[in-house]
Amino acid sequence: MSYAIVGFGAIGQALARAFARKNIPVTVAARRGPEAIAPQAKAIGPTVTASSLEDALKAQTVILAIPFSEIAGLASMTNWDGRTVVDPTNAIHFPDFTPADLGGKFSSSIVQETLSGARVVKAFNTIPAAILAQSPEEDGGRRVVFLSGDDPGARKAVSALIDDLGFAPMDLGSLQDGALQQCFHPLWAKNLILKG
Repeated sequence: MSYAIVGFGAIGQALARAFARKNIPVTVAARRGPEAIAPQAKAIGPTVTASSLEDALKAQTVILAIPFSEIAGLASMTNWDGRTVVDPTNAIHFPDFTPADLGGKFSSSIVQETLSGARVVKAFNTIPAAILAQSPEEDGGRRVVFLSGDDPGARKAVSALIDDLGFAPMDLGSLQDGALQQCFHPLWAKNLILKG
């Protein structure tokens, strides 16, 4: 399985660190180009490789660590059919930190519509970047990562990845069932530890 993180801000770097901790190879890309992010990628670990955006989008699993508003710009950049897309975005307006008006839809449903054919799994959006960057192990337990998606196979694969990264996956079911993990909903911005 090949993995890529698109976006190399706070969330992208936190996720890259999670991959590096477990020696899982991952490609990272950003609009600035591979040359601009290569030193940071190398500093995180030898399994983190900077690449062009076009090459990153060829990965079997693509993690979108970019602002929600930028996802539409990726729609025509690759064939999304059958590709697993992990969506950690939150539809929030900055700097006032207010929810975007999505006409009653969940952001992940819009991502599913925008990236036609992709198997979208919402994950990693409930943990603040500063906490996500830390070890997933705390107080004898593992940090919980909620996930939801309409494709059971994609959910299973992303759940396995979450586990491989050292977190405790909690599968909520379909994107509709995963409403609780959407921004400003009950499971959002929580640092929960699963023990036992």
